[in-house]
Amino acid sequence: MGKGQIYDELAKAEQAEAVIPRNGDNLAKAKRFLETINGNRIRQTLDFEEFMELLAAEPDRILRNVFQLFHDMIMSSLGQGVDEYSRDPQSINYMHYDCSRLFVEGSDYPFFADRLLANRLVNLVETLKRSAQQNMIYIFKGPPGSGKSTFLNNLLLKFEEYTATREGLALRTIWTIPPQRLGFDEGAASCDTLLDKPLEVPCPSFDHPVLMIPKQYRPEFFEALFQGRDFLERLRQDKEYDWVWRAEPCTICSSLYQALLERAKDSATVFGMIGAQPYRFNRRLGEGISVSMPGDKPLKESSYDNEELQKRLNAVFGDSNRVRYIFSHYAKTNNGIYALMDIKGHNKTRLMDLHNIVSEGLHKVGDIEERVHSLFLAIMNPEDLQSFREFQSFEDRIEYIKVPYVMDLNTEVEIYRNTFGTQIDHSFLPRVLHNFARVIISSRLNANSPALLQWIEDPRTYRRYCDQNLHLLKMEIYCGHIPQWLSEEDRKRFTAEVRRTIIAEGEIEGEKGISGRESIKIFNEFYSRYAKNGHRLITMTVLYDFFSSVRSELMELIPAGFLDALVNMYDYTVLQEVKESLYSYNEDRVSRDLQNYIFAVNFEPPSEETCIYTGERLEITNDYFQAIEQRLFGSRVSSRVQRNLREEIQKRYTTETLPAEMIQEGKPLQDTSLYQELYDRYVYNLKENVLDPFLKNENFRRAIKDFDEDQFKTYDKRIQEDVASLITNLQDRCGYTKEGAREICIYVVDRDLARKFEEA
Repeated sequence: MGKGQIYDELAKAEQAEAVIPRNGDNLAKAKRFLETINGNRIRQTLDFEEFMELLAAEPDRILRNVFQLFHDMIMSSLGQGVDEYSRDPQSINYMHYDCSRLFVEGSDYPFFADRLLANRLVNLVETLKRSAQQNMIYIFKGPPGSGKSTFLNNLLLKFEEYTATREGLALRTIWTIPPQRLGFDEGAASCDTLLDKPLEVPCPSFDHPVLMIPKQYRPEFFEALFQGRDFLERLRQDKEYDWVWRAEPCTICSSLYQALLERAKDSATVFGMIGAQPYRFNRRLGEGISVSMPGDKPLKESSYDNEELQKRLNAVFGDSNRVRYIFSHYAKTNNGIYALMDIKGHNKTRLMDLHNIVSEGLHKVGDIEERVHSLFLAIMNPEDLQSFREFQSFEDRIEYIKVPYVMDLNTEVEIYRNTFGTQIDHSFLPRVLHNFARVIISSRLNANSPALLQWIEDPRTYRRYCDQNLHLLKMEIYCGHIPQWLSEEDRKRFTAEVRRTIIAEGEIEGEKGISGRESIKIFNEFYSRYAKNGHRLITMTVLYDFFSSVRSELMELIPAGFLDALVNMYDYTVLQEVKESLYSYNEDRVSRDLQNYIFAVNFEPPSEETCIYTGERLEITNDYFQAIEQRLFGSRVSSRVQRNLREEIQKRYTTETLPAEMIQEGKPLQDTSLYQELYDRYVYNLKENVLDPFLKNENFRRAIKDFDEDQFKTYDKRIQEDVASLITNLQDRCGYTKEGAREICIYVVDRDLARKFEEA
């Protein structure tokens, strides 16, 4: 194969074109069809010169071991992730990753990874890639029913699929010894028929072809190949390439290299026999991926060989011990993945047998030393920890990755949708389905959160929106959301350190409570009972009654007072939606007020200035600031706090908004993050009293109940317009159906929620 054909041939691995003969020969058509099944053709082996050409062209893709390959597989599926608070100086890069490509698409048994687990997995593979990989065992630990087996199975499935693509190309060494003797002694072969065709010797340990270059010569080789390129410095400095300098080929390849070099007296001739063969990992055949179940009995064979191949090697070298083609089952996962499903039964023994391999990277096959550098993975239940805890030296080689019950409510809801169909949403009023998930997740959280209590000094401050243990607040943070009802002071104290401490508590949560399997059973009972044809939409009242009465035994798992607090938060949320839908404000006036205020904070009162953004002449006084700041921060915020917040706004304007966003990025003031945050707060506080005039009007309440009925036309025209606008806005902005919007309005008015949440 010519060098110019290398890339075309590799690209064919993804999508081969079937060329149909024009003569209509059915046999030829069938043959061509078989060649294109699954879009793959057998990939051709590259000689070493072609391999070098490919390496020089795409070093990042070609020069990878299993750790880098595993990292690239996961990150290519997850993408870059989204940081919803990228402009927040206190952001800790707690990202949202779309895990559907990795765990759901194309899987017979989908797994749903919440945000906590996704970030944990990304941190793991980033560490695998950038660290000098010493042998470790990575154990995914989680309680029964957390889906950890499905998690690992899907990871391995995607890894197999990835290595079948051009992006996931993996290369192994294959030796091709020509039939010519190449200067060998005439008596070397006892049987010429053994050498009548090229002798192919695949490396059973999947060694990368670059490892065939002796270690002492690799610096000069890479200097010559990458001279003048940035990659050379990365190769020298980055820990992810440490294996390139330190790793040695397997005993078989080392023996072949030395034996051939002694015979040929020429390294160029030897490298002419080395090829790079693309290969696919195959779990079912144990090629590159080996998975053992607890009930799988240990293999009887302690070693593998190839009698026919060994005869030909002996014929070449005239010595049965010169190159011994013998290896263990561990070699088949060298530079691959060795996985144990549950540390039980025979897998306990397998884990103990890994001790020397994990510690030293070595294994003996008879009197032959075999090097093994694999990605060792396992899953286990927490109660199985005692199986090997007494082996302290072994314990130091183990890293645990939690796979607990889901603690991200959005992920819990996705599990219900996947199990029962997306149509379940149509049976619920907005947020009620997510509140079901909140009840389930509450059983999985620890009773107390030291991190939250250190941040929120007095949880009673939020008793109208949150439970006494702040579980509802923690759930929002685990979802990557900062609740709107937090005070400005607590928002300011929500520093990066606080965020990291709260997220870190996820490492000690999710191992108790309602399991994933049990939650599906409970939801099935709930949904089957209340989601009936022609039945009204499932409301918060229905949800409350189900847990408190129908399945009251579950209340032992749900924190005390949580259900009532959940109703309070729901009431607060729907009240804000109704206010938002009822409130009509002059956006231009709000915008001018905020532009004037951001300009004014740069001056000490009393003063008189012309705003450079609106052109309005401003009398900047304490009264001016107080009037605006009560709308921004609420009427209960003291003058001292107002001044402190004003100083923070001024500092942020002069250090971030003006120099970075406006001058450097060219944004107008209205497009900056500071303006947008103040705008949201300003409008939010303006809405607080919007319901007052309507609550005092009994006709307004009756008109909501009569909406869409003939009786509705008898009301005052202004009431008709207000009610119709309210119902329409709830549909357009909040996702309600017409009946749902009417129902939630009655709920808000009948329960007098505006009075319930008015400021004392």
